[in-house]
Amino acid sequence: MNKLKLTTLGLQHLLAMYAGAILVPMIIGNALGFNAKQLTYLVSIDIMMCGVATLLQVMRGKAFGIGLPLVLGCTFTAVMPIISIGTDYGLGSIYGAIIASGVIVVLIGGVFGLLVKLFPPIVTGSVVTIIGITLIPVAFNNAAGGNADAADYGSAENVLLALGTLLLIVLFYRFTKGFFRSIAILVGLIVGTFVASMLGKVSFQNVADADWLHMVQPFYFGTPEFHAVPIITMTIVAIVSLVESTGSYFALSEMTKTPINKKSLARGYRSEGLASIIGGIFNAFPYTAFSQNVGLMQLTGVKNRSVIVIMSIMLIILGFLPKVAALVTIIPTPVLGGAMIAMFGMVISQGVKMLGRAVSESEGNTMVIACSLAMGLGITVQPTIFNFLPEKVSILTSNGIVAGSLTAIIMNIIFNMIPWRRDVKEVDEMATLETPELIEKQAVSIEK
Repeated sequence: MNKLKLTTLGLQHLLAMYAGAILVPMIIGNALGFNAKQLTYLVSIDIMMCGVATLLQVMRGKAFGIGLPLVLGCTFTAVMPIISIGTDYGLGSIYGAIIASGVIVVLIGGVFGLLVKLFPPIVTGSVVTIIGITLIPVAFNNAAGGNADAADYGSAENVLLALGTLLLIVLFYRFTKGFFRSIAILVGLIVGTFVASMLGKVSFQNVADADWLHMVQPFYFGTPEFHAVPIITMTIVAIVSLVESTGSYFALSEMTKTPINKKSLARGYRSEGLASIIGGIFNAFPYTAFSQNVGLMQLTGVKNRSVIVIMSIMLIILGFLPKVAALVTIIPTPVLGGAMIAMFGMVISQGVKMLGRAVSESEGNTMVIACSLAMGLGITVQPTIFNFLPEKVSILTSNGIVAGSLTAIIMNIIFNMIPWRRDVKEVDEMATLETPELIEKQAVSIEK
C-alpha cells in the first residue's frame, strides 16, 4: 500500500474521531470558565495527547501496547466527573485525580481480568447511564446560550440554532452510511457554525490572536493536587473505560486475526493507564479506545497499523498548531449544545443497551438498576443529604457518580455473586420438576 493511500486512510480515521476529540475539551473548558487562550491550549493538548495515547497502544512492547490498530481519545464518561471535580476541588485536583487513576490502572493492569468480575454489564451499564443522564443538563444549558446571565440566554434564535444542528446531525446519520455516518457530528458542527456566522454569532478574533506554533508544557493549568473523592471518582471512570475498551480489543483481535491473551490485555490496560498519567502531567485527559474507528475499520476492511500510526502523527502535529485549535473555539455555544444533546444521548443509549442485556439475565438486576440510578441521581441533585455521616464516609456519599457506582457494585455482589441458600434451594427444586419437554421425551421413549 503506497504512502498516499495510507495518508488518505489516516486522514479518514482522523475525521471520524475528530468531533469526539474536540468536544470534550470544549465542554469542559466552557463549563470551568476558561478564556479563549486557555481553551485553545486545552484543545491543542488534547488533540496531541490523542495521538500520543494512540501510539502507546499501537506499539507492542514487553509491558505496554496491545499492538492492535486502536484509536484512543478522551472518553465522554469522564466529562461530568471532571467538571464536578474542577467545580468542587479546583483544576489541580482534576489532574491529580487523572494521574493517580492512571497509576492505579498501570498497577492493576496485570490482574484486571480478576477485578473485571466486579464490573459486569449491570454495573458498567448503570455507571454509564448515570454519567450520561447527568450530562444532559450541561447540553441543554449550552443549547440555551451557556451563560444564564446573558441577555440572549434561552432566546428563540439560540434554541432554534441548537435544534437545527441536532436535526441536521439526525438526518445526516439517518440518510448516510459508513464513513459519512461516522462524521455526522462533525458535519453538524461545521454547518451549524456556518449558519450561525450568517446570523452574526461567530467571531474569528480567537483565530487571529492565536499563534501559528507553540510548545506544550507540563502543569500548564496548575500543580496536581490529590484528594480522595476525585481520585476514587476518576478511578471508577477509568475502570469502566477499561471494560469498554476490552470489547474493542477483542473486536479488533478477531478482525485482524491477531490472537490476544492475558498478557496482551495487561499491556493494553497499562497503556491506557500510562496515557492517563501523561495526560494528567500535560493537563489533558484520560484516554480510552474509540469504538467509531473500530467500526470504520470493519467498514473499509483496512486494518493496517501503519494507517493508525500516520493518523497519530497527524494529531501530534496538529497539537503544535494553536490556530487549528482556535478554529474549534469559534463554534457558537448553541451549536455546541445541539451536538452535545446527540452525543450525550448516545452515552445514555449505550448504558441502556448494556442494562437491557443485564435485565434479561436476572430478575434481581432490575433492583440493582433501580437503586444505583436512584442513588446516583438523587445525590447529584441533593449532594448534602449525607452530611450527618462522619467525614471519612460522607466524602464517598457526596458525589452522585461515586455513590451510584458503589451501590451498583455492592448490589451486584448481593444479587449475583453471593450464593444464597434460598437461591440454591430454588434451583435444586426447579431441576427436579418435569418440564413439558422432558415429559414428551419420556413418552416417546415408552412408546418405543
